Amino acid sequence: MDLKEIESAMEGILFAAGEPVGVERICLALEIDRATADAVAQKLMDAYSYERRGIRLIKLDSSYQLCSAPEYAELIRKTFESRRPAKLSPPALEVLSVIAYYQPTTRAYVDQIRGVDSSYTVSLLLDRELIEECGRLAVPGRPILYRTTTTFLRSFGLSSLEELPELPSAGPEDGQITLEMQAALEKLRGEQTEDLTDEELLEAARELSATEADIPAAEE
Repeated sequence: MDLKEIESAMEGILFAAGEPVGVERICLALEIDRATADAVAQKLMDAYSYERRGIRLIKLDSSYQLCSAPEYAELIRKTFESRRPAKLSPPALEVLSVIAYYQPTTRAYVDQIRGVDSSYTVSLLLDRELIEECGRLAVPGRPILYRTTTTFLRSFGLSSLEELPELPSAGPEDGQITLEMQAALEKLRGEQTEDLTDEELLEAARELSATEADIPAAEE
């Protein structure tokens, strides 16, 4: 196929999909390399924007998706008012924020940060496909880990998680420390033999994760 045919084929694939399509799938279908796919996608993006078309092509991590132009959002919303999704409640936004910044994370860790049970809200976010399961933490009980999805990126107008605003005093090691804290907390929950408050459990988890971090790895 020549370049024009590749453009048309990519446009057709993305229109038919109605959801994000991984660039590798596009490359496989069109028998092109990643650089060509990205270049063609960028050309389509520029053309839609320059010609002020009613659609836009957006990039979501390593996927592409066709969507409506933001300047026509009000007219589109008016046309499909009955299909308008319910807004997220403050608690849902709170849980989503914790998962977005500390992913992959467990519900127990979200509960510790918020101070309340988040099971219903996590289920709601799963139903909305804003978060998804991404494995289990290797501790007693094997709690489920959650992360955000491409639907989350699209809903908040982000191309990748790197575009999230920085948290105050957030350092490059924060993600690993958070995961270690979760493991320590879940380990304590699994081994708990006496009644402890959530505050006491969290403090013990801090001490445990700090202690284990100071212990050098055993030699092979």
